[in-house]
Amino acid sequence: MSKIKTAFFCQNCGTQSPKWIGKCPSCNEWNTFVEEIVEKEKKQTGKLPSIPQSKPQLISEITISDEIRIDTKNNELNRVLGGGLVPGSLVLIGGEPGIGKSTLLLQIVIHLQKLKSLYISGEESVQQIKLRAERLGLKNANCYILCETSLEKIFSQVGELVPELIIIDSIQTLATERIESSPGSVSQIRECTSQIQQYAKQYGIPVFLIGHITKDGHIAGPKVLEHIVDCVLQFEGDPNYIFRILRATKNRFGSIAELGIYEMHGAGLREVANPSELLLSHHDEKLSGTAIAATIEGIRPFLIEVQALVSSAVYGTPQRSSTGFDLRRLSMLLAVLEKRAGFRLGAKDVFLNIAGGLKVSDPAIDLAVISAILSSGQDIHIDKDICFAAEVGLTGEIRPVNRIEQRISEAEKLGFGQIYISKYNKKGLDLSKFQIKIHPVAKIEDLFRHLFG
Repeated sequence: MSKIKTAFFCQNCGTQSPKWIGKCPSCNEWNTFVEEIVEKEKKQTGKLPSIPQSKPQLISEITISDEIRIDTKNNELNRVLGGGLVPGSLVLIGGEPGIGKSTLLLQIVIHLQKLKSLYISGEESVQQIKLRAERLGLKNANCYILCETSLEKIFSQVGELVPELIIIDSIQTLATERIESSPGSVSQIRECTSQIQQYAKQYGIPVFLIGHITKDGHIAGPKVLEHIVDCVLQFEGDPNYIFRILRATKNRFGSIAELGIYEMHGAGLREVANPSELLLSHHDEKLSGTAIAATIEGIRPFLIEVQALVSSAVYGTPQRSSTGFDLRRLSMLLAVLEKRAGFRLGAKDVFLNIAGGLKVSDPAIDLAVISAILSSGQDIHIDKDICFAAEVGLTGEIRPVNRIEQRISEAEKLGFGQIYISKYNKKGLDLSKFQIKIHPVAKIEDLFRHLFG
C-alpha cells in the first residue's frame, strides 16, 4: 500500500500547502484552507477512459467544420447557451437549493426523445426521480436513470450504454478511487471534473453538471472547477416569486449577456416568451412612485417596473435601500438630483425596488429610477402609458443608450403611448416608423417639467 499523507487545500482556488496557513498566497482569500487526505502515488484500480495522444499541427493545416448544435427543445436554454448545446461541451449549472436545477434538466433530458440520455443522480433514488417525472407529466423511453457516486462505476456503465447526453446531479457527490478524500472535497471535485471533461472531449458527448453553491452564492469547490467547464450557468430566483432567471457567467460558445426566464408551477418550469407582460403590474389606481423602464438583457428587450418610496427620515441618518438595483448607483443618482436639480433628498429615506425579483444592471433604467423617486417625493403619479429609456450622467444630463429602436419597438408593441429618451439618441433615428410619441430630453430639469409641469 502506498504511503498516505495529509495536505491542505484552498477551497477557493485549489492551491495545495503542506501546512495550514491563514491567507492563500494564490487568491489572497482568508481562512479557506482545509485538511484532506491525499496519496503520494495515485492508485490505478479503477478503469478510466484512455486519452489519445495529440500531435502539434500547423495553424494553416487545421480544418474548421461547421459548428453543429443540439436543439434542447427549450428556447430559453438555447438562447443562454448561444443557439443550442455543443457536442463535447461541459455545462455547469449552479443555484440555491430547491430553485429548480434538477427539475429543469429532467424536463430537458426527457423532452429530447431522439437522444439516448443518461441521468446520473447521487442524491436521489430511481424511485424519487420516477415520481418527479410523473408529477411533471414527462415520458421518454430513451432516457436511462443511474444512481451512483463512484466515478469508476459510472464510466463502466457509460461504456456499456454509450449515451448521447449525460446529466450528473450533482458533481459534489461524485468520488474517484484515485483520491483518498471524502466526496465534495476540493481534490475530489477537481479530479472528477477533469476526468469527465476528458471523456466528453474525446467522445463528443455533451455533459450537464449540477453544482451546489456556498452561503456566499458561489459554486462549491475549487475555483478551477469553473475554469475547466465550457459554460457556467447560474439559476437564480426568489422563493417569494415564481420567476426563475437563467444567466450565463461563462460561455465559450456564445455571449454571457443572454438571459432566460422561467415560471415555476406545480407541473414544472414553464418558459416565459414575453416577460414584459408578467413583470409589469396590472393596476388601475393612480399610484405615485412607479415608473416603467425599457431595458435589454443580451439581445432581448423587455419592460420592467421600478418602484420607489421617499419618506421623512425617522432616525438621524436617512436610510438607503435597494432591491434588484445597485445601491451605490442609487446613491449617485440621489446626489445628482440634489446637486444638479435642487431636490432636497439628503434628509429623506429612499427605498427602491425592481418589481418581479429581477436584478438589473442596465444603465438605461436610470431615467425610470429618478422618475419614480421624484414621483414618490412629490406624491404625483406618472401616467401608466409612459416609459423611460436613458442613462443619467453626473452632470445631470440625460445620456443616450444603445439599441434604442428595439426599446421603442418593445414599448410600442405593449401598448405604451409615450417614451422618454435622450435627445442625443435622435441622431440616425427614424421617428416616422413609430406610432408611439417620443419625448427627447437633455437635462433632469426638462424631464421634471415634462412630467410634473
